[in-house]
Amino acid sequence: MKKWDKVFLLFVCIIIFSACSTGDQVIEEEQLVTDSNSPSDTEEEEILVDDDHPYVGMWITEDGYIRQELLPDGRYDEARGDRESAYTGDYMIEGNQIYYEDDTGFSADGEFRDDVLYHAGMVFYREEDR
Repeated sequence: MKKWDKVFLLFVCIIIFSACSTGDQVIEEEQLVTDSNSPSDTEEEEILVDDDHPYVGMWITEDGYIRQELLPDGRYDEARGDRESAYTGDYMIEGNQIYYEDDTGFSADGEFRDDVLYHAGMVFYREEDR
């Protein structure tokens, strides 16, 4: 991939991040990680994920350049290349949807489908499945 192709791809990702951003939605600390398996549709029950939650763990792009760890406490830590903790913040899960808010206030979302995470134009696989 040529340098300008990478720049264009980065620009497209930024546009997608901006379009998907829910910056006007404030995520309260106690609502960071939830599970949509509530007893009923009208009653929301907040459940913090634990080590056994199906989405907790390391998610990696196919080339291994971006590594995103979803921690059981509702935090995430994303590394890019040699840059560890390039992005850190909170996440919330509702069903198969994930909502991020990084420590600078930027927000984005993603979706889990067939044990693959689709986030901001990128595709992440479980570390052990890659």
